[in-house]
Amino acid sequence: LPISSSDRMKIDVHCHILPERWPDLKERYGYGGWIQLHHHCEGQAKMMRDGKLFRVCDANCWDPDTRIAEMDATGVDVQALSTVPVMFSYWAKPEDTLDLCRIINDDLAGTVKKHPTRFVGLGTVPLQAPELAVEELKRCVTELGFPGVQIGSHVGDWNLDAPELRPFFAAAEELGAALFVHPWDMQLDGRMSKYWLPWLVGMPAETATAMCSMMFGGVLEQFPKLRVCFAHGGGAFPFTIGRIEHGFNVRPDLCAAENPHSPRKYVGQVYTDSLVHDPAALRYLVDTIGENRVCLGTDYPFPLGEHHPGKLIESMEDMSASLKDSLLAGNAVEFLGLDRSRYDPVALGEPRAKVARSE
Repeated sequence: LPISSSDRMKIDVHCHILPERWPDLKERYGYGGWIQLHHHCEGQAKMMRDGKLFRVCDANCWDPDTRIAEMDATGVDVQALSTVPVMFSYWAKPEDTLDLCRIINDDLAGTVKKHPTRFVGLGTVPLQAPELAVEELKRCVTELGFPGVQIGSHVGDWNLDAPELRPFFAAAEELGAALFVHPWDMQLDGRMSKYWLPWLVGMPAETATAMCSMMFGGVLEQFPKLRVCFAHGGGAFPFTIGRIEHGFNVRPDLCAAENPHSPRKYVGQVYTDSLVHDPAALRYLVDTIGENRVCLGTDYPFPLGEHHPGKLIESMEDMSASLKDSLLAGNAVEFLGLDRSRYDPVALGEPRAKVARSE
C-alpha cells in the first residue's frame, strides 16, 4: 500500500538546542570569549559574547515543551538534538572546554530522559584535546546513552585529516558512535563581512573542506565502519564532486599523496542531511550521495533551516513513497543506529499525527 504523508515517520537529524541556563563561564574559567544566554524578556534570550550580541533566540531553542508543540504541529516524531556550534569552544583551554561539554551534555541527557521517544542526543566533545574528546565520547555513548556526537568541520588549524584526530575517529568507530559534522568558525571579517556570506558561502565551503579532508586524508579508508553525516546537504561537495575527482585524477601528486583511492569511492559511505532548499538540488543530492544516505535535517530552530520539516521531500512528485520514507526516517535510523520501533508512534500504539500534516 502507498504510504500517505500523514503516515510517514519523520526523524530530523539536524536540530540545535541549548540549556536554559549555564554558569557564568568567564567567572568560572577566568577569561572571556564564551557565550552566555541572557533572558531579557519572556520567550526570548540573547546569546552574548563578551558583551556583544551574537544571536537572539526564541524559547524553542531551550524549552523542550515549546519544541515538542512545534514538532507536533509539523509532524516531526523525533529530533536528534545537538548544541549550537558556537558552543564547541575548541579555541579554549581543553580542561575548560571539557567542563563545558559535560554541562551541555548532562543537560541534553536530562532533556532526552524526560522525552525518550521524541529526542535523541548528539553530544559535544573537546576535540582540541583528542584524548579528552575520546573520554567524553565514551561517556556520551556508554553512560548518557547518546547515539553519537556533533563535531565541527575543523579544529583550529587542524582539518579533519589531522593525525592528532585519528584516535578519536578510532574510538568513534569502535563504539559505533554516529558523527554529525557541522561547519563552524568561518571567516567573518574583510570580504566576508557583508551579505551574510559566512553562512551562505563560508559554511558550504567549510563542509566541502571537511569532506575532502576525510577522503583525501584516508580517514574514511582507515575507518570504513565510521558513520559520518555532513550538514547542509554536504555543502558545496556534491555539486563539485566532478571537479574534485578530476583534480584527483590529474594531480595525484597533490590529491593522492595520502590515500590512493578516488574520493568517489566514499560516496555511498558517508551521509548528508537534506537541507538544500531546492527541489532540483535535492534530486541531484539523492542521485549523487545515494537514496540510502540522505537524512531529513532542518537546522531547527534557526532562520536558515527548513521551516516546515520534510515539506520539500514530501513535495517531490517523482520520488516514490518508499524513497520518501527512507529520506524522512529510514536513513536516519541507520545513521543513528536506532531501533525504529522504540520511536515510531504506530509501533508504540500512539496516533501517527497529533495534528494533520500538510504536504
